[in-house]
Amino acid sequence: AATRLATLDGAARAALLQSMADAVDAGRDTILEANARDMERARANGTTGAMLDRLELDPGRIDGIVQAIREVAALPDPVGQVTRTETLDNGLRVDRVRIPLGLIAMIYEARPNVTADAAALCLRAGNAVLLRGGSEARDSNIAIARCLHSALEQHGLPREAVALLEDTAREHVLELLQLSDLVDLAIPRGGERLIRFVAENARVPVIKHYKGVCHLYVDRAADPALALKLAIDGKLSRPGVCNALETMLVHADIAGGWLPGALAELQARGAEIRGDERTRELFPAAKPATEEDYDTEYLAPVLTVKVVDGFDEAVAHIQRHTSDHTEVIATGDQDTADRFVRSIRSSAVMVNASSRFNDGGALGLGAEIGISTTRLHSYGPMGLEALTIERYVVRGEGQARHGDVPKVAEAA
Repeated sequence: AATRLATLDGAARAALLQSMADAVDAGRDTILEANARDMERARANGTTGAMLDRLELDPGRIDGIVQAIREVAALPDPVGQVTRTETLDNGLRVDRVRIPLGLIAMIYEARPNVTADAAALCLRAGNAVLLRGGSEARDSNIAIARCLHSALEQHGLPREAVALLEDTAREHVLELLQLSDLVDLAIPRGGERLIRFVAENARVPVIKHYKGVCHLYVDRAADPALALKLAIDGKLSRPGVCNALETMLVHADIAGGWLPGALAELQARGAEIRGDERTRELFPAAKPATEEDYDTEYLAPVLTVKVVDGFDEAVAHIQRHTSDHTEVIATGDQDTADRFVRSIRSSAVMVNASSRFNDGGALGLGAEIGISTTRLHSYGPMGLEALTIERYVVRGEGQARHGDVPKVAEAA
């Protein structure tokens, strides 16, 4: 199936996705009935809160799935894109060209919309996709996959281009992760426990994103109002996402005049403040921060704060506690900003901009299949380009590397 998809041109793959969007739209009643069964089973198992919300589909969320597929169909096609061309002295023309990865395994939890999103992104980039959703969304995932299969059949393509593991037993995931001769890349999406399980048991390449411990460093040259704006947006606009702030580091030169008011404003907006001893001297309402706090992704309105003596201490703290997701500096000094960018290796570095911008849509990718904190072929938000690789295509006119090749001696 992956080989068939790789031979399609961009227009054919875009048309396939439009048919998939139509099929999901037409099958919405069946999808909602299946989701109702999943929701009933989840409630019976004691599932509540955010997990239940991520599982639920309604007419508006079906509309969102349909629209997301259409948006991916409208994205520029990366396949066949020539990223570099060079003609060598011997007349060879050497091109670097984007091609599909092949077969991508998606292992995910809870959100049934990922079934459609992942399929759309993988197919638009010319890949086949092997989907293993969580048991909690089994019926919803099957209903969505059947809609996608109907579109594949309409275009004369194999259903296996979107293969769903309907049996969600863990032993099947273990088997899947050993298929290094079949699976070109595995992308787990879900909690840290799932991602570590995949990474620790896989023989296939894995894109990892364990957690988002994101930092804001408020430099002594920071604009006070700008720094507060970044802290509020980064921590409180949506605390339960991976690009939300978890730690704020504040230069000692600005801490006395800025930190008490800034933390009071954050607390008034609902943030719980945890701080080191110097922070608590300036803001006694802060709870004591432990070393574990600086490694924690709260996914909640909790902010850990530390006063640092300078740039070097801030960078050292980030390097010790980072999850390689997103780091932010607030500063009016260009040299300090440039040093920060050079010193930090995380997948995104923001200068005077919110951590919340580390997102495929916000960075102009149109859509993303996940955020990689693994330094492989892709680092940061993964859009369509990240679902392709570059290879060399060499065009010549009979050039041989060796002009006179001696005759191979005959065996005695």
